[in-house]
Order: sequence, then C-alpha cells, then structure tokens
Amino acid sequence: MASREVLYAVEEGAALITLNRPRSRNALNQALLAALYDALEAAAADTAVRAVVLTGAGTAFCAGLDLKVIGTENLIDPRGNGNDLPDVLVRLEKPLIGAVNGPAVTGGFELALNCDFLIASTGAAFADTHVKVGIHPGWGMSQLLQEAVGRRMALQLSLTGAWLDAGRALALGLVNEVVPPEQLLPRAREVAGMIAANDPGMVAMLRRLIRSRADATLTKSLDAERVGFHRFLDRHGKLGR
Repeated sequence: MASREVLYAVEEGAALITLNRPRSRNALNQALLAALYDALEAAAADTAVRAVVLTGAGTAFCAGLDLKVIGTENLIDPRGNGNDLPDVLVRLEKPLIGAVNGPAVTGGFELALNCDFLIASTGAAFADTHVKVGIHPGWGMSQLLQEAVGRRMALQLSLTGAWLDAGRALALGLVNEVVPPEQLLPRAREVAGMIAANDPGMVAMLRRLIRSRADATLTKSLDAERVGFHRFLDRHGKLGR
C-alpha cells in the first residue's frame, strides 16, 4: 500500500514506511496520520513482514504536529475509527526501527521515541519543544524520553526545549548508532534484515519480555498524558466530532 503522504514498501521481510511531506518537513496533519496508521496496520497484518523501518522523506524526520491544522483537523482520531497512535502501535507486534534522517521535533520526537530503537544519520537532531509552542504531549514524551535518557536529563531537555545533535544523542543512549546520511537506510535495512532472518516467534517473545519491564507503571502514565492531550485539543477546537 502507498499514499501521497506515506510511502510503503516491503523487501526481504522488512517494511519501509516513509513520511512523505518533505516540503512541510513531514509535519503531521490528519491525512499523514491516517496514512501512517494504515501503513503500520498493513505491516502488522502482513505475515511476510518481520520488522519495520520508519523514516522521513527529504531533510527532516518529522517536524511534529502541523501547527496550522490544530483546531481544524482531527489529530486524535484521523480515520474516524477511534484509534490514536498508541492504539495502532500496541497492535504492531513486530520490531519498529526508527531511521532518523534529520530533525525529529516535538511530536516527531515522540514518534521516534515510540520506535523500539533508533539509528540516526549525522544530520539527525532532536528537540522536545512542547514548552515553547504550548502544546501538550500526547504520544509518550513525558515517559518515553526519561526511559531513554534518564529522568534528570529528560527534565532538562523537556523544560528547556534544547536541541540534541546526533553525537550527543548517541552519548546519552537515545540512539543506538550514528552513520553518514547515505548509509542510514542501507544500515537500517541491514539491521531489519538480521531481525527478519531470525525465528519470528522468539523475536516477538523477546521483544515483549524486554518491553514488559516498564509497562506496569508506564501504561497508567501514558494514559494520563493522553487524557491531558485530548483536553488540550478540546479547548482549542475540533476533535472531529
């Protein structure tokens, strides 16, 4: 499957999902979110897909929510079926690798944090600018960032809105590897292929076991964050009702 907003391809057991609004730095609007959720569900349902790579077209990974459409487009339930990003991701029981090709900002940073792990190009950069733009986090920033870099560093990053370059992100453990831009997708595909070559049942089992350590407390924290995000969007206009 493919759409104008999201490209989707499967090769050698791995799905490649590409956010495709390069002129808008892959900012998230309703159409892109709907297409992204469709692509993630297609990968989840395809037995030939054993790993998924997520990246962005152009020079950015994702600039976060498109500020021009807050209050006018349904960013919580873009397909009108009651499913938000956490609902879609929980059904993707396959490794999700983020191939971060450029800036990942705010909601785009959250999207990256929802990946199982990240491989970044030297041009990647990360920033949580919720405090700068006055947008409530909704996809895990308050919990997933501290899981990745520790509570104190997460507080510093989220409360200042400061940027991390790829080298600093590697040093903090936010990303697993940093490679030159031309090597990013080949390396991400290589790692996905290594996963795809393994026993799928055991890959799924180990992924569940590793992720389960934080789930008991994380689930309630994510739910609380999402409720706040819904209230924020409700105060600012349309939720698609």
